[in-house]
Amino acid sequence: MSQATPYVRPDVQMMLDLLSAQEGPKAHESDPATARAMMDMIFTMAERPCGDLAVKRDFALPGPAGDIPARLYDTRENREPGPVVVFFHGGGFVIGNIETHDGLCGETASTLDLPVVSVDYRLAPENPFPAAPEDCIAAARWIASSPTELGLQVTGLIPSGDSAGGNLAAVTSLALRDEPADVPVIAQWLIYPATDMSADGGSMQDFAEGFLLESATMEWFGNHYAGDETDWRLNPVLKDTTGLPPTVLVTAGLDPLRDQGREYAGKLIAGGVHTVYREAGGNIHGFANLRKIIPSAHDDVVACLEALKLILAEIEEDAAPEQAAAAE
Repeated sequence: MSQATPYVRPDVQMMLDLLSAQEGPKAHESDPATARAMMDMIFTMAERPCGDLAVKRDFALPGPAGDIPARLYDTRENREPGPVVVFFHGGGFVIGNIETHDGLCGETASTLDLPVVSVDYRLAPENPFPAAPEDCIAAARWIASSPTELGLQVTGLIPSGDSAGGNLAAVTSLALRDEPADVPVIAQWLIYPATDMSADGGSMQDFAEGFLLESATMEWFGNHYAGDETDWRLNPVLKDTTGLPPTVLVTAGLDPLRDQGREYAGKLIAGGVHTVYREAGGNIHGFANLRKIIPSAHDDVVACLEALKLILAEIEEDAAPEQAAAAE
């Protein structure tokens, strides 16, 4: 490693010790179907449950290659017009699904008191790049149109996601900035996002092995996803950030993706974007879905959601005079 031995939280170390004691192949030593089953099993054991909500409903929305499965979470059966969180799950564009991120989406809906739509976009290698961003952008545009099937009057979008989902949330925000949907993107929440697939130094080397997400697994993901490194839909860091919405971006201190998350936060700030940057020191990639086995990770998630709540309150406060004038 290129740095001194890093700080590891005690509950994170317990998780890492548990994983190292497990027999069997790692994700990159498996086929995609096996790796998906492994992820399902890990998150079933290690993540907090969704909890009770007024609405938790599966449905399908139209995509560029057919229907896209989705799930609506809401604390209220009936709701006034307002924004919707559009969530894209992580998993290297190869694994993960609505179920693996059920607990995180439920937590988001409960803490923000906002509807959350989780989008089950197409996965590689069956559907390589750019299937995932095409699905996610199309889903966001459909949600923005306040379709009857959704049963909500949508006034704004909040793209959110972790890891590969953070990449897709960033890409969706950029796409809708450049070609606006029916309603604006008002904020985004990027959780240890992958923003620069060409990165190979710094944290990519420091945490290449032994911290859950490993360099060999990322290479396996990349080979299946088969993205074009010159395309901003793979590497959103290539795009100018001017005009993007207020952002909460969180990285994990022990994450190979840490430095590219830091870089993207810096680029957002340099572009004049109101940005709240947090780093979960001593924590690992994937912590947002490991909150049962890493209790301190729950505090990291809640802190991000509270920061997002403050941003949304400021947006609402700023909009109040305009809404009052329009009503006169």
